[in-house]
Amino acid sequence: MRGLYSSKTEIRHKIFTEIARMAYEGQAPETLEELPYKIVPGEIASYRDSIFLERAVVGERLRVAMGMSLRKITEHAPISKGVEASVIEEKYYEPPLINVIKFACNSCPEKRVMVTEGCQGCLEHPCVEVCPKKAVHIEGGRSHIDEDACIKCGKCLEACPYNAIIKQERPCSKACGMNAIGSDEYGRAEIDQDKCVSCGQCLVSCPFSAIVDKGQIFQTIMALKSETPVYAILAPAIAGQFPGMENSKIRGAFQALGFTDVREVAIGADLCTVEEAKDFLEEVPEKLPFMATSCCPSWSMMAKKLFPEQAKCISMALTPMVLTARLIKQKEPDCKIVFVGPCAAKKLEASRKSIRSYVDFVLTFEEVAGMFEAKGVDWKDIPEGEPLFCASADGRGFAVSGGVAEAVVHAVKRIDPDREVKVMSAEGLQNCKKMLQMAKIGKYDGYLLEGMACPGGCVAGAGTIQTVKKAAAALEKMKKESSFTESYDSEYKTRLESLEKFDVE
Repeated sequence: MRGLYSSKTEIRHKIFTEIARMAYEGQAPETLEELPYKIVPGEIASYRDSIFLERAVVGERLRVAMGMSLRKITEHAPISKGVEASVIEEKYYEPPLINVIKFACNSCPEKRVMVTEGCQGCLEHPCVEVCPKKAVHIEGGRSHIDEDACIKCGKCLEACPYNAIIKQERPCSKACGMNAIGSDEYGRAEIDQDKCVSCGQCLVSCPFSAIVDKGQIFQTIMALKSETPVYAILAPAIAGQFPGMENSKIRGAFQALGFTDVREVAIGADLCTVEEAKDFLEEVPEKLPFMATSCCPSWSMMAKKLFPEQAKCISMALTPMVLTARLIKQKEPDCKIVFVGPCAAKKLEASRKSIRSYVDFVLTFEEVAGMFEAKGVDWKDIPEGEPLFCASADGRGFAVSGGVAEAVVHAVKRIDPDREVKVMSAEGLQNCKKMLQMAKIGKYDGYLLEGMACPGGCVAGAGTIQTVKKAAAALEKMKKESSFTESYDSEYKTRLESLEKFDVE
């Protein structure tokens, strides 16, 4: 749960910190073998039944944080097996990005309806009456449900006047908008990689921390320690993620980690806005029935997987991440670019061959927090510096649901003031699917559709630290600090055409 520093959060933070410390201090990769004992000290388990199990889970999480694949349960292998291939700067992800540590999984029931002790054994027993399968009956004056007959329709829990009947769902499966999580032969969670779009909501939702995504912390720090200039491009959702790190200290904080400099991805969001506005005006409704935004990779992947006939309606505009990276590489083609943001899916996006030339590494805010800890960076010691001010309020607003569409509408109005733009937005993949289903049958002809995989937008991404409410409030503050309001006024607008054609040799 975002904003809650739980035992799960603590373990994750320790893992990211130790990986970062190992890289900064130049420790041999074989140090991985020692880290489970450092992260989980002592003899008595704190979180699971066995301290040996706790350390085994930490060992797998360390491997994944290094970008390596999980070990087979049935085979003996050291934690560091294959690490040599991962301690290079050009390491990319080997699929799958999102993984289940099987022996960490609690084998939660996929879905069940159950009667709690709150049942009062009432005279009316409406739960019995409404059940279409006669799965509910009275025993000893209380309701009981025959699980073999139950179809989990939920009519009994809706009918109970005491709310004594509940529906339990596996948290990871419930959070998955793609219905990509089922069970293996032992009842443990299993991800259907053909359906998965790497939104990361499952890893956020799993209370046993059994679901993990691969990382590039070690590789990034290797690049930071080299002679190559390394730039951090920061997603707008960074607002409020690191309490005490004001806008005027962001640049100094990242330079303390070893970065050459930082840029706002909101600059790329401004350019993406202009590009999508022009595309909308040119193509809707003459060439396309509607146009959908492109900046959320999980949303666009979902649309292309489930609605292939409508895939052409997804904007072909370059994403803010790619546009920002191209801006930098136009001037410094030999530099390294690290996207820092809230999103697990951006890791997958950056691993595509067409994008690897521009974005070298992707880190989440949670992973960067481990780097700050390992490096001993204290915000109080960071001097005030030049704040980030090159992006519009609209560009920064990409981080919240509805923000992308709002920015595009403003740009459309600047180009063609008389053009009416109808907008429909959805957040969460389940709602995104419903929106596209309606669009498929013509409900949203002429519309601009905005899809966000994470409920609330990027501020609710799997790699965020703060609560969605606090992050959204901080973003509003950052928007007000912008030197201009609308994306169409970006000073980089004149470079958009060259960026679209730009290619790194």
